[in-house]
Amino acid sequence: MYNQNILETIGNTPLVKLNKVVGDVPALVLAKVETFNPGHSIKDRMALKMVEDAESQGKIKPGGTFIECTSGNTGMGIAIAACVKGYKCIFTTSDKQSREKIDLLRALGSEVIVCPTNVEPDDPKSYYSVAEKLSKEIPNSFWCNQYDNPSNAVAHYESTGPEIWEQTEGKITHLVVGVGTGGTISGTAKYLKEQNPNIKIWGIDTYGSVFKKYHETGVFDAKEIYPYITEGIGEDILPKNVDFSVIDHFEKVSDKDGAVMARDLARLEGLLLGYSAGSAVAGLNQMKDQLTEDDVVVVIFHDHGSRYIGKIFNDDWMRDRGFINKELTINDLISRKSSKTFITASVDHLLSDLIDVMKTHDISQMPVVENEQIVGSITESSILNHMFSDEGVKNDTTVKDIMGEAFPKVEANLGISELRKIISKNVPAVITEDRFGHPYCITQYDIIQAL
Repeated sequence: MYNQNILETIGNTPLVKLNKVVGDVPALVLAKVETFNPGHSIKDRMALKMVEDAESQGKIKPGGTFIECTSGNTGMGIAIAACVKGYKCIFTTSDKQSREKIDLLRALGSEVIVCPTNVEPDDPKSYYSVAEKLSKEIPNSFWCNQYDNPSNAVAHYESTGPEIWEQTEGKITHLVVGVGTGGTISGTAKYLKEQNPNIKIWGIDTYGSVFKKYHETGVFDAKEIYPYITEGIGEDILPKNVDFSVIDHFEKVSDKDGAVMARDLARLEGLLLGYSAGSAVAGLNQMKDQLTEDDVVVVIFHDHGSRYIGKIFNDDWMRDRGFINKELTINDLISRKSSKTFITASVDHLLSDLIDVMKTHDISQMPVVENEQIVGSITESSILNHMFSDEGVKNDTTVKDIMGEAFPKVEANLGISELRKIISKNVPAVITEDRFGHPYCITQYDIIQAL
């Protein structure tokens, strides 16, 4: 048995029990892992639905162009469908999206236009406005407009909701979903509440988004809007696909808490997931006191962590934003070194020749070896001092004549704070080895570059 094309593999994703990241939550917590879709995202479901509805309704003809404003995942789903069905794609996205998402869209043959994030939705430069403009200018094109296109929510009413109901044998009591366009939560919730109106629907929002306040007060407060880092959830508009009547509560999660939890999901559960998954679990943990041991919670995990390798799964990115306090180690310095070559001087090396070597490699200190053992060190300072001495550099002056003590050897897992206690004016470098036993010389300059 086989599928006729990749589109037939969309849906029927697994439900997986969470353990360590929800250790304090009394309920049974199950994750609907949507990374098993071919585009590694739940957006494959609604993307295919929007494409097929546009075809059946005569809104696009063969060979036409699909246009969409996307944070990446919807674009991926549309692009996959377009590849199979023979359409072209143009996507607009914001400049806060990860580089991986943009590159993946282009890998599928799509054109991607990056627009500024910090503009009003109706600004001509916004990714909403640019997409709409292109759809009016390009013949035989269709703007999917996932925010307002009803096919978005219908896709989840027809597939995601029924799958969750069947997989939990109707025992689900709570659904936790990150809210962006609103299609996932609205379509899934509508189906589930038709089966059991007592099921609680919790939407995960982010600080800088308008959803929570609007849901609680009915007021669209522009003062709530400000830039945020979290991807995939939250909005500065009210998409028509958000059905606030089926959502019981919105919980806001900070950029930091969402990012840290995404990393915990990878480290503790073996699930490499996107930013919104981290936000969803962080939000669930914030609401744990509202749950009992009889509850069955389903959390939807929208997309795969491969979209965020350069962001939330990058220590430097996390550290620069104050999301983690993980100290740099010598291993981190090794990973940043542009050259992995371990350059040494022999005790018999003529000093005049050594100076040329140091110039060529742009280094100011070197370990000195004899019989493959490190026995000393030589630095620019020691050479300069010898040149200014009465002895001077003679034709037969060797490294052994002026070398100093060997650089200290340290473990590669040593933290920078401890390393700074060792490296000084008199000890300008240390020697270490990576886990494969390859030696490295770590200098003051390596520390400066890292900091």
